[in-house]
Amino acid sequence: MTTREREITAPVDLCLPGGRLDPGAVGWTRRPLHRANLRGWGRRKRWEYWGVVTPRHIVGLVASSLDYAGVYGLYVLDRDTGEEITKDVTVPLARGAVFPERSGAGTAAVSGGGLEIRVDQDPGGATIRATAPGVEVDLRAASPEGHESLGVVVPWGPNRFQYTVKDVGRPVRGRLRLPSGEYAVGEADSFAVLDHGRGKWPYAVTWNWAAGSGPGRAVQLGGRWTDGTGSTENALFLDGRLHKIGDELLWSYDRTDWKRPWRITGPRVEVEFHPFHVREARTELGVVGSETHQCFGHFSGRARADDGAWVDLDGLTGWAEEARNRW
Repeated sequence: MTTREREITAPVDLCLPGGRLDPGAVGWTRRPLHRANLRGWGRRKRWEYWGVVTPRHIVGLVASSLDYAGVYGLYVLDRDTGEEITKDVTVPLARGAVFPERSGAGTAAVSGGGLEIRVDQDPGGATIRATAPGVEVDLRAASPEGHESLGVVVPWGPNRFQYTVKDVGRPVRGRLRLPSGEYAVGEADSFAVLDHGRGKWPYAVTWNWAAGSGPGRAVQLGGRWTDGTGSTENALFLDGRLHKIGDELLWSYDRTDWKRPWRITGPRVEVEFHPFHVREARTELGVVGSETHQCFGHFSGRARADDGAWVDLDGLTGWAEEARNRW
């Protein structure tokens, strides 16, 4: 199905004064324009996820508040050895967590259980710092002039909705200090991806997400959680410019063998994803739980730009995932 989505070009509040979704906020943007003025308590979700791909490592940082709990995480994969470092923390009521109302501005900061994550955002980019026993992350993800991101509001209804910003292919530099040594991260061949989320979710949701980056090209693909809402989170990025893809996509993969190639297809997307590593993560907190299979790998295939030209995606590096949540 092809959607008919509206591009938003002026600042807008996500919610009406009473906390319901503002119908005028439904649409997509090329830069963050929504203020996430969430109200109420219970199923409000706030998160900042940063994924970083370097020639040697993949880093994942998550700072999230589910109202009744803060769920924070640090993940590092050594692509050469396959060694993983994982630090996951749950903090009751997300005590002390700070999340800005706008993407790209202000500070997000969480801490607990020996893990600290802090992201300071300004017009030129984001400074990303995290510490855990034996690990230190100190990175700068630039936001070059003219760089565009995909912002989308997904409406399940007036009381259930999500605002997401997927900012893909940002050049990143800095350093990683790990038990195996200290590693420099250089902008020429390292990329950062931001998933900024604010919303009020249904209890049970499953989603697919894929993001791949490389010099001058990046791709952002999503599915399942947006189906039937009239919104999609699919885009091609060329030299930082967003080409919005308003089609619901077909995802095909083997849940019994996550390393088999994935296929993601639609009228403007013909993509294969080839995993080289699978990360499995599970959380069980009584009635709340999650199960995620995040596969890291390389993309092949193509996507169609706004002018109708097909763009080769061979060699982009990133991930494809399935996440199932009860929250």
